[in-house]
Amino acid sequence: MRAYDYVDSHGQTEIGFGVTRLSGFDLLPRIKQINKVKLYRIESGESDLYPRLTPAMTRPIRWDLIEQNYDQMIKYATAIKQGTASTEAILRRFTESAAHPTYQAMLEVGRAQKTIFVARYLRLRELQREIQEGLNVVESSNGANSVIFYGKGGDIATNRREELEMSVLCLRILQAALVYINTLMLQDVLADPEWTELLKPADQRGLTPLFWQHVQPCGEVRLDVAKRLSLGGAAQAPEAGDPD
Repeated sequence: MRAYDYVDSHGQTEIGFGVTRLSGFDLLPRIKQINKVKLYRIESGESDLYPRLTPAMTRPIRWDLIEQNYDQMIKYATAIKQGTASTEAILRRFTESAAHPTYQAMLEVGRAQKTIFVARYLRLRELQREIQEGLNVVESSNGANSVIFYGKGGDIATNRREELEMSVLCLRILQAALVYINTLMLQDVLADPEWTELLKPADQRGLTPLFWQHVQPCGEVRLDVAKRLSLGGAAQAPEAGDPD
């Protein structure tokens, strides 16, 4: 079973499709302006093979470029999977020289994979639903992170590895605590026979512990409007003869 990654429309880059395909998992983006997506031909001389797709068809895939740089592409993909090099570092090296033959070959792999994906996306309604549902989970998780990891606007303003790791580990603890508490709350609700009868199987499938509307990031603030606040430091006792 292949792994997959759900991304929004901005994630449907050709290099993204290429890197993920070489890394052994599928990129599943949500495509908003699918009418502007171009499909690449398998080979030349097929201009009349798909007459209804002619407006969306463009040039053939350069399979020769993929074949010539196949070993190098596998080398970089293996480095990414084993963690000896990051995807960002490799792509940064390539973007400094967009004419790099290995980078161009990865683009061709991405164009082929993107064409395959778009054909599946248009044909399979269940794939569209799966991607939408997957993105809903991702967006819900990101929304929760913005609430529980709100210091400095949620930005990690450091490049030091130790501080980055500490921030991410603290965030994971908060995530685990939130999911744990929410799961216990859901269990209590589902243990109630009244709710068990009310919630149908479809409703129960839609339950998720990734909700945060009950979270108070700054704690609970209670105001007593009947009590006067001391704004000038410690309150002084009134002198004799002074009105209260």
